[in-house]
Amino acid sequence: MSYNVQLIDSKEKETLYEAYEPRLLYTSKAEIYGCCIKLLTDSPKIKDLWEDNFFSDNENTRSHGRLIVLNISGQPLSVKYDAYTKTAFLINVDYYGWVKSIALAVAGDILEDEHRIYSVHGASIDLGCLGVSIIGPSGSGKTTHSWGLLRNPTARLVSDDWYFVRLSTREPLAFSSEKKTYIQADIGKIWNEYERLVDKAQLDERGRAVVNVRWIVGNGGVIPMMTLHKIILLKRDPADASIVTSLDVDGALRFMLEQNFCNPHQLVRDQRKTELRTNFFEKLFEQTEVYLVNTTGSPQDTQGVIRSLLSLK
Repeated sequence: MSYNVQLIDSKEKETLYEAYEPRLLYTSKAEIYGCCIKLLTDSPKIKDLWEDNFFSDNENTRSHGRLIVLNISGQPLSVKYDAYTKTAFLINVDYYGWVKSIALAVAGDILEDEHRIYSVHGASIDLGCLGVSIIGPSGSGKTTHSWGLLRNPTARLVSDDWYFVRLSTREPLAFSSEKKTYIQADIGKIWNEYERLVDKAQLDERGRAVVNVRWIVGNGGVIPMMTLHKIILLKRDPADASIVTSLDVDGALRFMLEQNFCNPHQLVRDQRKTELRTNFFEKLFEQTEVYLVNTTGSPQDTQGVIRSLLSLK
């Protein structure tokens, strides 16, 4: 499943807001890497998941972006976004994974336009002071293998799904985006170490839950930032016999462009935004080692390949 984003202007945003305002029963503000993103919804379940997932912001802080999330009988699923006021309307989007990803995308829209800070839809893990990111399109194994690396005793999690990057003349810095993680229940079937984490979770109808990974890795196993050194790009292509390919900047950038930056949650995809993101990833790949791993093998076999690239046991 997927959704399409309809861009709207500020006049339509005001019209929609006035129409929906009587339905906005719950509000909550999240702090996402310095951005105050406000949730307005008629769903107590969405509000509770939001507050469990994100760091809270002061209710007196004026919001930089807004999500209006509503269930309206008789209307189709829709996502509308006013890029000028950074306001998104999510109608009949009952999957929290999309809600939280759109919130991160709104923050990313603000940060890349105004602060030269960029979004990566991927995992970031510090392995004994070796900063590693795993990036891949949906279905390639990003979550499986980021959580596989977290089993290493030196591993410390920055983010398992989305992080922000600051570039400079030195090595790039990756920053966390969420307080807790949103996992699939089957992660405990792939890596047995996580069974007790899943057992404690309150799963939704899609078999997912917001969980505190500190229950497994300890308080010292989650950190707010790290230096990026290596990037593992993932693909799943049974027709390709190669398992590992070392990529130069052009090869890595070509892969990201072909995969639409491995991010299905970009709200604005015009030429200006594409150029911003292309320039960012080009600079990021210039400052890191990049490998492409084909995940057609079993999770255990592919995890072994990734660990060998990182000189892990």
